[in-house]
Amino acid sequence: MSRTDFRPLLSSREWLLADGATGTNLFAMGLESGEPPEFWTTERPDDIRALHQGFVDAGSDIILTNTFGCNRHRLKLHKAESRVPELNEKAARIAGEVAEAADRPVVVAGSVGPTGEIFEPAGTLPYDEGVEAFAEQISALAAGGVDVIWIETMSAEEEVRAAVEAARRVAPELPVVATMSFDTAGRTMMGVTPARCVELGKELELDAVGSNCGTGAPDLLAGILEMTAADPDFVVVAKANAGVPEFVAGEIHYSGTVEMAGTYARMALDAGARIIGGCCGNTFEHVKAMHDALAGYGGGPRPTVEQIVEKLGPLTQGGQGGCGHGCSHGPEDGGEGGGGRPRRRRRRRS
Repeated sequence: MSRTDFRPLLSSREWLLADGATGTNLFAMGLESGEPPEFWTTERPDDIRALHQGFVDAGSDIILTNTFGCNRHRLKLHKAESRVPELNEKAARIAGEVAEAADRPVVVAGSVGPTGEIFEPAGTLPYDEGVEAFAEQISALAAGGVDVIWIETMSAEEEVRAAVEAARRVAPELPVVATMSFDTAGRTMMGVTPARCVELGKELELDAVGSNCGTGAPDLLAGILEMTAADPDFVVVAKANAGVPEFVAGEIHYSGTVEMAGTYARMALDAGARIIGGCCGNTFEHVKAMHDALAGYGGGPRPTVEQIVEKLGPLTQGGQGGCGHGCSHGPEDGGEGGGGRPRRRRRRRS
């Protein structure tokens, strides 16, 4: 099948399913702790191909390239900063091969993670240097044929702006999505709220914004409620961790079960998310459960925070009555615990 245009696919569907975890699944294939997964693009390309194929087989409409830490600042930690063009372009081509072989439309999203540096004035990285680092990475992803630039796990507004500016400079024809990680009392590490993330997305004219990683699914969905309340018509992404990490026999395991993944996916859709997937801990089985739960689902009422907690477990930030995101979701929001808020009317999926 020929490559997929992200915007028409999104506009024609009620929801799109993204993929799950990269690291979790590569660890299961033999990745060692401290080993950069980006090196597997050239050292073990068949495993990276299998990673993408596993998600396509599970039902993913969007697969992310193996390039999360593939910028010069992150690769410098492994003395590989010169490999930015090579690794990004190769990763994009591997994902593209899997997408093109699928019997249905599959979007290749070029994963762009944070630099690992703190931007000025709070930190030492000048804004222009951040833009240049992102431009180098995004240029290579575009050369490899990605369908959308997927900026993810961001904490600082300045870093999002830098990545978007880079994308617009070197790949102006590509759609841009940006997700942030909310894990400190419902804010990012640098203090950005979910509602502010939506405002930023509108200001920068992004195709979608959202939340990924952070804490567990309940907290992430509480943030999704804030985002969709801020603008019910803006496209929002929900990509939650599979519960919280726990050490079991010296290994990290995530508490979220496969059965809970389906419940999470439906609640994310009812909360107003249009693109749904998983982050850390989500295996192929978790993603398949999301797909199966969403397929043929007619939708339900907008959930309250209390209902999210009842179905998925307690919030890790704040108490059960609130969302830990700096708002009450009380009667002033149109209902108890965030429920009752008007949302956009969604098309039924054919």
